[in-house]
Amino acid sequence: MKFSFLKYAWVVLAGSFLLPIGCTDLEEQALTEIPESEFGQTDEQFIAALGAAYTGLYGALGNHNGLWSLNGVSSDELVIPTRGADWGDGGQWTRMHSHDWNSNEQSVGNAWNTCYGGIATCNRLIETLETLNPDLAPPFVNELRGLRALWYYWLIDTYGNVPIVTKFSGGEPNPSNATRAEVYDFIVTELLEIIPTLDQNVSSATYARINANTARMLLAKMYLNAEVYTGTPQWQNAADALMPLMDGTYVLASDYFANFNANNTDLAISGALKENIFAIPYDQVFAPNFNLGQMTLHYGSQQSFNSQDQPWNGYATLQEFYDSYDDDDLRKGEYGNPGVRGNFLAGPQFAVDGSPILDASADDPGGPELVFEPELNELAPGAYRQAGARIGKFEYENGFTANLNNDFPVFRYADALLMRAEALWHLNNGSQEALDLVNLVRRRAYGDMDHDYASLTPENLLAERGREMFVEMFRRSDLIRFGKWGDPWWEKPASDGFRELMPLPDAQLAANPNLVQNPGY
Repeated sequence: MKFSFLKYAWVVLAGSFLLPIGCTDLEEQALTEIPESEFGQTDEQFIAALGAAYTGLYGALGNHNGLWSLNGVSSDELVIPTRGADWGDGGQWTRMHSHDWNSNEQSVGNAWNTCYGGIATCNRLIETLETLNPDLAPPFVNELRGLRALWYYWLIDTYGNVPIVTKFSGGEPNPSNATRAEVYDFIVTELLEIIPTLDQNVSSATYARINANTARMLLAKMYLNAEVYTGTPQWQNAADALMPLMDGTYVLASDYFANFNANNTDLAISGALKENIFAIPYDQVFAPNFNLGQMTLHYGSQQSFNSQDQPWNGYATLQEFYDSYDDDDLRKGEYGNPGVRGNFLAGPQFAVDGSPILDASADDPGGPELVFEPELNELAPGAYRQAGARIGKFEYENGFTANLNNDFPVFRYADALLMRAEALWHLNNGSQEALDLVNLVRRRAYGDMDHDYASLTPENLLAERGREMFVEMFRRSDLIRFGKWGDPWWEKPASDGFRELMPLPDAQLAANPNLVQNPGY
């Protein structure tokens, strides 16, 4: 087990705090009651109770057909082409890529259920802890409020006008939508209230938990997107919210890929990695659902890593996105040299013993050599099996299982630097500090100062965010904020403005007559 907090989480998860995988209404069903005689008497017991709330995150990022997929595949960084009989999935992924999705898509419903399931667990635990021990509860309740705010951040960004639910029992059974501006005000108010009360320290005890800096980062995200969410920009507030994170507590890792290593928990706990502000601590046994290797790698890639399960040959990046990296950008990787770590796997692929991998199939048992070509021939139905550079950002351990051990960074210091730079640039497009912050991130990517920007523009700010934050679930939001979401890209025509929001799922509209669908759907 990775560290003590996870131990608490999984001991409790095995008992009283089971969380359903999905739901079709806005309230989670409590499967069992917390024994009052056993919980609520010590800090350790309260920490154990928190585990049930955090385990809900394991279904949020880094797995298929939910929030992460919906955000990535609808953007210009990821695509799931239909490869013959594979990945048709009723046309969901071609519609998602082409901005022609509907309110009955599985990913749209799954993302909603995951977020509201997480909120319901937070609400249930808040009520439980306050009942068990009102004197001991406040710091833990505020931590849960911070986690609940994270779920609402994903909801406001994805769906916009959503119900605000803060009660587990005794609340409105069929809550109405709040406006996007009302949801924004709710999240910001919650964060401003709890930040002074949260743990201000960064240590192994706060790793993968909501502390003050995680809440500040979330608050800055709200301010950064305020113009999208409310119509009123908040650039100064965004820049100010990030200032406490610039005190030297966090630093850029010398190796970009250390943030995504299979052992990034150990690096963070030991203090060797000080970039990840908040992460989801996946574990192949105790905290599964990080399925990236399965989702992106080719069937034959099993030979590259001796993986225990055959991958599914799905997710790839668009050639234009791949080409947005210079060849000497260390984040890109090297075509045809999988031994050099990169955000992408591209070019000829090799087995562990160095021999070429053959793309064998029922029609061609011998098969051609496996080569990931960045160019995609078509979106559907006959995309080539080898087409598209694959995701290589997260380390695939030798012998990895369907569930990766890597922690998924939700917030990183590099993102904080780029966010502050963007906010400062909006306040003054000649800001030297903004330029210095972006160039600090670029110098790690190139290993020198030769590629520093001379000035910042909307184009290079967005491009740098794309290259640095690839597949960390910010690209959709970034494209919308920079006014590029409706632009055409490969196999996608220009899209209507209403596509900036996902639709409320049909199942939720059927279950709750007070919900109102987003315009355009």
